[in-house]
Amino acid sequence: MKLNIKRNLLLCVATASLLSASSCAGFLDQIPDNILTTDDIFKSKNYIDNYLAQVYANLPNELAQRLGEQYSGPWTAGSDEAKYNWDFNYANNLNRSTWSTTDGSVANYWDNFYKSIRNASDFIDKIDGAVETSEITAEYKSRYKAEARALRALYYFYLVRVYGPVPIIETVLPPDAPLADVLKARNTMDECIAYITSEFDLAYADLPVTPVSAEYGRMTKGIVKAFKQQALMLNASPLFNGNADLAALTNTDGTALINQNYDQNKWKLAADAAKDFIDEFVPTVYDLYVVANADPFMQAYLSTRNVMSAEWNKEWIFARPNSMNRSQYDKTPKHIGYPTEVQGAGALGVTQKMVDAYAMANGLAITANGSGYVGSGFSNFKAPFDNKERSTFNPWTNREPRFYVGVTYNKSFWLNQVSSSNEVVTNMELSGNSGRKQSTSDVSPTGYIVRKNVVVNSNNRGSVQFRLALIFLDYAEALNEYEPGNAQIITYLNRIRTRAGVPTYGAAAGQLPIPASQAAMREAIRKERQIELAFENVRYFDCRRWKTAASEFAGEVFGMNMFADGNAFYEKTLIENRVFRQRDYLWPIPNNEILKNKLLVQNPGW
Repeated sequence: MKLNIKRNLLLCVATASLLSASSCAGFLDQIPDNILTTDDIFKSKNYIDNYLAQVYANLPNELAQRLGEQYSGPWTAGSDEAKYNWDFNYANNLNRSTWSTTDGSVANYWDNFYKSIRNASDFIDKIDGAVETSEITAEYKSRYKAEARALRALYYFYLVRVYGPVPIIETVLPPDAPLADVLKARNTMDECIAYITSEFDLAYADLPVTPVSAEYGRMTKGIVKAFKQQALMLNASPLFNGNADLAALTNTDGTALINQNYDQNKWKLAADAAKDFIDEFVPTVYDLYVVANADPFMQAYLSTRNVMSAEWNKEWIFARPNSMNRSQYDKTPKHIGYPTEVQGAGALGVTQKMVDAYAMANGLAITANGSGYVGSGFSNFKAPFDNKERSTFNPWTNREPRFYVGVTYNKSFWLNQVSSSNEVVTNMELSGNSGRKQSTSDVSPTGYIVRKNVVVNSNNRGSVQFRLALIFLDYAEALNEYEPGNAQIITYLNRIRTRAGVPTYGAAAGQLPIPASQAAMREAIRKERQIELAFENVRYFDCRRWKTAASEFAGEVFGMNMFADGNAFYEKTLIENRVFRQRDYLWPIPNNEILKNKLLVQNPGW
């Protein structure tokens, strides 16, 4: 089955949300005999393939965050990593805490993920009854059923990650089902995670280790084990593990939806799941991606850059295939005066906080003694993406390789050159080729632009959403919470740093001692996640599950002075003040769902 996602296969099955099972009853009563029915689907391999493709269809494409298309989220600019200059992007609503239960973006994930859950359940119910042929074999049916089961569990994971505990619905209700069967209360968070992980376990048995016929993006054993670990990690984290702030979240019968007793063993379950994945798949199936180069700094730069753009490399665990690449335009500067091939909007700006988070080349934070950080002035410096030395603002010199992967700063040599005689160099000063005099819309809001995951062209491509580095960092984090001092914590943390080309903790000649306490190690792991996984839609969820978003996301956001030329551009400038309220840790349940279902309770604060 080629995953050419087909959205219009089923007129009724693909349009039912959580409480609209009866909406197609009248239509189905009028279907002529020559119209395809759901029973007909399971008589043809082609129709079955297309139906399963429909279940895959709502997998988010995070390369389309600009317009919130294809179920992408406002995750990057909704965190402290970045800001969209375009006010229509829903991340701005989150950053002002001006969103509402009636917003279409709030309902988007709920509606579409439940549609795919219903489609998956219908597929699971009917695939066993498909008549076997030379193509529709027993193995074929069991594998496809496992794929649908894995997808259903994945959509439930996406739901609980955003809304918290949700109603678990395994069966497809008939159009004439009594109201008592349709109205469902929310399951507890523990019940949701138990269901999701058990479904992943069931799917694992009949899935392949590698995609069949190299059809990348389809469910595999590695994918389900990775997301099982993610679900357990979410449930172990402070947001859902004994969080008194959610004590009032109860069903109408008084059932507490968030367990109020902190359970340290949940961290052990998450750590064990990560180690189980590593033991089974690393390095035979998955491994950290490395580009060979004689220069260690250049090797680290190329490795941490290309891991995002070298499609289906060995580090990718899960990616959405053939994704519409909207982000190229968002991350390519305006570049007025240059050919259209290198012109974009550059409207996804990196915050000064994120710029400052990157370490120096010696591995030390910019605020640490001995880091060598210089906060003003200019030096001749050759960036790893450049072909020569250029006068560079000192704070951007001698930084770790991942800084140059992640950030386009003023007077950066652009990644994609069109002519050796006319160098493309980004200038974001007021009068520059990518400054505010060129456009008030298609311009960076901060004087920096996200550079990570920019590719040679803007063609549709695989969009990686889960790679091995995340498993390594999850393992270190979960171990530190359950068994602080375990030697494996620093081993896996340092594996990430080694690939990134920065000194490791505890190196004999280094300035970085191994963090001495659980709290210090926790901070080191969180900092490593912030840098290694920057702009990969992880930070938004990390700070929520850690319950740090109220301090990390709220407050002043700074950048460069976009209204000045020359040296005045480099003045640290207040861009905006952000708001994050306690209610914002969980998205609200869409208002229309609350109105339809008297048993469905709203999240606190909404």
